[in-house]
Amino acid sequence: MRTLVLIACIFLLGCQTSTQQQVPATPFNQPPDWAQDAIWYQVFVERFSNGDSSNDPTAASIAIPPLQVQAPAGWHVTPWGQNWYQKDDYATDTTRDFNNWLQFRRYGGDLQGLINKLDYLQDLGINALYINPINDAPSLHKYDASYYHHVDVHFGPDPVGDRAIIAKENPNDPATWQWTTADKLFLQLIEQAHQRNIRVVLDYSWNHTGTLFWAWQDVLKNGANSAYKDWYNVSQFDDPATPANEMQYAGWLNISSLPELKKVDITTERKVGHPYEGNINKGAKEHIFAVTKRWLAPNGDTSKGVDGYRLDVADHVGLGFWREWRKVVRQTKGDAYLVGEVWWEQWPDPFMNPVPYTSGDVFDAVMFYHAYRPAKYFFSKSDFSIDAKQLADSLQFEWNRLQKANRYAMMNVSSTHDAPRLLTCFYNPGKYKFRALPKDDAQYKTGKPDAETYQRVRLYLLHLFTSVGGPQIWNGEEMGMWGGDDPDPRKPLWWKGMSFAPETRNNYQPGPKTYDSVGFNQQHFDWYKQLIALRNKHSMLRRGDIAFTETNNKLMVYKRFDGRQTIWVLLNAGITAATAQIPAGDYTNLLTGVKQKGGAVAVPPLQGVVLK
Repeated sequence: MRTLVLIACIFLLGCQTSTQQQVPATPFNQPPDWAQDAIWYQVFVERFSNGDSSNDPTAASIAIPPLQVQAPAGWHVTPWGQNWYQKDDYATDTTRDFNNWLQFRRYGGDLQGLINKLDYLQDLGINALYINPINDAPSLHKYDASYYHHVDVHFGPDPVGDRAIIAKENPNDPATWQWTTADKLFLQLIEQAHQRNIRVVLDYSWNHTGTLFWAWQDVLKNGANSAYKDWYNVSQFDDPATPANEMQYAGWLNISSLPELKKVDITTERKVGHPYEGNINKGAKEHIFAVTKRWLAPNGDTSKGVDGYRLDVADHVGLGFWREWRKVVRQTKGDAYLVGEVWWEQWPDPFMNPVPYTSGDVFDAVMFYHAYRPAKYFFSKSDFSIDAKQLADSLQFEWNRLQKANRYAMMNVSSTHDAPRLLTCFYNPGKYKFRALPKDDAQYKTGKPDAETYQRVRLYLLHLFTSVGGPQIWNGEEMGMWGGDDPDPRKPLWWKGMSFAPETRNNYQPGPKTYDSVGFNQQHFDWYKQLIALRNKHSMLRRGDIAFTETNNKLMVYKRFDGRQTIWVLLNAGITAATAQIPAGDYTNLLTGVKQKGGAVAVPPLQGVVLK
């Protein structure tokens, strides 16, 4: 079966066939060289930009019949500029809380919206896109795939026509797969991004599917007679002779909307937050391999495909699968980049050790929250405040357990779809991502941050863009957006020129309402743009060695160097002026262009200096 699938993939889906393509552009156990220069921009398509209102979701398209989830009466797409904390007019059932109602919201973001904004992203200066899942799925987040091998029909120009195309396929036979208009639009997006020297990395979860996934639908229909029953962990099938539904199965984290693909060949303890030896059911695995190749090399051309993958909940999948999958990826596209979500060992404190995933046989990098959390405690006004020496020690501990190539290929995330916005994270003094919503902590602040918070965030950003690893921007951060933990970071973006209703400062908490004006923050955008340009201009900030030379209370000084040149970074996270010591000489301040002398250098409070 596997041989047949691979043959079909080669001839019909376009796996690489030329000798030149089959030679890896990068050593198998190394990250691609381009990852060192990456400046990542993460896009959540549904909330990015609505470029085509004719393809907006419908009440029927967001329904999940197996779970008896239906859009409420009167449902409609939410206006882009509506106050985030305003209940939609169809949200009349008082038994649901605000966050529950948010799961029904759709704003109509689509691929055309992203294509329309590529010039904006090019102007910003980013060169790598990390796109959250766009596979066909009923949810707003798309981790509940109906089809792995198709783009969501409502992200393309012809949802009805695309459904008709999909209906003619055998989803388990790659020889029958077609390109929908949504698929083709995604390929256009890749092509236009590549024309702007922007790489594209696509998000997938191979751990689970949705309940509308074609194989799961067959299981629901045919029960124990389904050809796909072994793709999932079903402990009890429904008895059609009874009115009750006796179906029992394993969902990811016991979530019924996300049935897990069956894990097999497990030889070590399987525990969330820890790597384990295991694999995925053979049939499901072969399907995943075919989908992987489809997007890496559409119609046999790797230049037209994605440049890698981000892998959701990577610790829930066995290392045996990941090792096999890496081989498939690198045999298809030699310089593809793989980054795993390797996050909590045990929430809310210890993070996972990334080493088992970045030792040359699994991923090239992980989402490196490990570097952000201590930096948050150093640069923000925090109940968990640390000094410069503690931050330097924390960073060196994380870096030193990684091979150098992987260290420089890390995706240095600060905020994502799964974490509070950067400004709000800094505005609140509590533990990182702990009780970071008003439903969990009534004192958690979700309104516009104060001026000091903006200054502290901008100082942190100066560190992010002058440190080791690829800086990542969660879409909208450069616009000055704020918001608590999920679902708040998934607000529609505050595009310049758009009108937005004032946002309720005290969110959905009881009491008199006060409001913040919201919208595109030009000053914040300009700072991001300046820092991106700085990193793009000076390869030393991307590829140079790093050494800390002064870590005194809230003053941190480090240098980036390569044996020929040196750039000095002086950061003062304190509220009083500080003096840093660097070698005497003539320098240029790379942030201002002003010439100045070395030796004792004054650094104002909550500011930084970059000298060459």
